Amino acid sequence: MRLIQITPVVIMIALLGIGAAAAADSQAEILKEKSRAAAASFQDTLRGHLMSAMKAGGTLAAIGACRETAPEAAAKASEAAGATIKRTSLKVRNPNDAPDAWEQATLEQFAARKAAGEKLATMEYGAWVDGPKGRVYRYMKAIPMGEKCTLCHGKTIAPAVQAKLHELYPQDRATGFAPGDLRGAVSITWPATQR
Repeated sequence: MRLIQITPVVIMIALLGIGAAAAADSQAEILKEKSRAAAASFQDTLRGHLMSAMKAGGTLAAIGACRETAPEAAAKASEAAGATIKRTSLKVRNPNDAPDAWEQATLEQFAARKAAGEKLATMEYGAWVDGPKGRVYRYMKAIPMGEKCTLCHGKTIAPAVQAKLHELYPQDRATGFAPGDLRGAVSITWPATQR
């Protein structure tokens, strides 16, 4: 008799658990879509600034533009999306862009996925992560190394460009890349209130 009374309770708890998991999955898909759009918009904005600077003043102007406009673009993109948006890499130019533990693990996962043959152009990863302020949704989108990017991030860099990079970024590690390499990723963290 007791088994009959417990069974409906157990069934209800199981159904509630399934419902909660489905809601979390649905919210994750919504945030992944929002993340894709925010990452693409952020990258397009940065690319536009860099190409304009390069066209106006060459590679040295692009270095200055990247140094000045990248943080501004990240701040504006973050405000527009309602999330924290930044770029990071396994080999950063600016120490302020160093990956946290989750980003580091995701970048290493991206490198392994690329080594296994997956294309960087569509590579992404998103997950719910427990953090100091609660559970948040985190997303990363891989950034493939482009041909023009080799002027500042490649294996062979012009002496004047190297000198400017050393002046602005004495701890620079973001060189030695070839087109098609994993340059880094856009990282997006949604606030816990979005869940």
